[in-house]
Amino acid sequence: MSIVYKNLCKQYPNAQAPAVNNINLTINEGEFIVFLGPSGCGKTTLLKMTNRIYELTSGSIEINGQDVMKFKPEELRRQIGYVIQQNGLFPHMTIEQNISVVPQLLKWEQEAITKRVDELLTLVHLDPSQFRKRYPSQLSGGQQQRVGIARAMAANPSILLMDEPFGAIDAITRTSLQDELHKIQRQLKQTILFVTHDVDEAIRLADRIIIMEKGEIVQFDTPYEIITNPRTEFVKKLVGDRDIYRRMNLLRLCDIINYSSSSELSSVFFEDGFHINTSVKDVFARFVETGKKEFTIYDDTNTKIDTISFDQLLKALTLDESQSPSLL
Repeated sequence: MSIVYKNLCKQYPNAQAPAVNNINLTINEGEFIVFLGPSGCGKTTLLKMTNRIYELTSGSIEINGQDVMKFKPEELRRQIGYVIQQNGLFPHMTIEQNISVVPQLLKWEQEAITKRVDELLTLVHLDPSQFRKRYPSQLSGGQQQRVGIARAMAANPSILLMDEPFGAIDAITRTSLQDELHKIQRQLKQTILFVTHDVDEAIRLADRIIIMEKGEIVQFDTPYEIITNPRTEFVKKLVGDRDIYRRMNLLRLCDIINYSSSSELSSVFFEDGFHINTSVKDVFARFVETGKKEFTIYDDTNTKIDTISFDQLLKALTLDESQSPSLL
């Protein structure tokens, strides 16, 4: 589903300035959008206004052309998945019961609910036969977060809102969950709005990134543009000094040639080239290892769509050709 914000404002009582100030924004169906910025910039407020956890002061939000104010808040929230940092699982309910909450409210048949629980646990790589009857306290933090994602997806929402869902998880588990979420989103083509203050997480996950400062959007762009062309001094400081090797770790071929891919594949090599989702780091390494000057790029159907030369890769990474590795 597409989401359109028009002249959106949120003013808290006694606050000197709006928490969200005159936001105009269109999010396309199936996009993975990350809200990025420091604490207090308005990113969580904007997210929570989408499902009316926080009510609008002025302006409007439309989902597929329908004003959210025309829905009762509880009806709206049942159509939109929501995941928070603490996962929000009910401790007295089993994993199966937690995931079943919204389908039961929607009066699904029990057979359909049971099938959906099994599907979702399998999707987030938790064996239903082992985890269905467990309680949240019997799971690790990463496993609980997987259940939180499964519960948010239980009623097949077209939109998922995620408020720093991996913020309290250790780095290794966090990376694993990021990869899992990215695969799920590509597979199901859901629209995801994801709040984080972690720049690397934003770049790793997003189709486009919304950077906020003092309640306003200061840049809305692809990860590649955010890294290479920060529009303001604030964005430049937020993104930080990312050297060439760090950029290679964060970007894929589709980022630097501005091509959308829905595939779950990554770093797939062909005899004469790469899949569009291949890590730029792996592309760079193969240029160095082979000494070749050009490779072919393939799309999700393994069709040739473009070529990339080593010089083009260096230029895309804003690395001067004079700095080329001597191996070439």
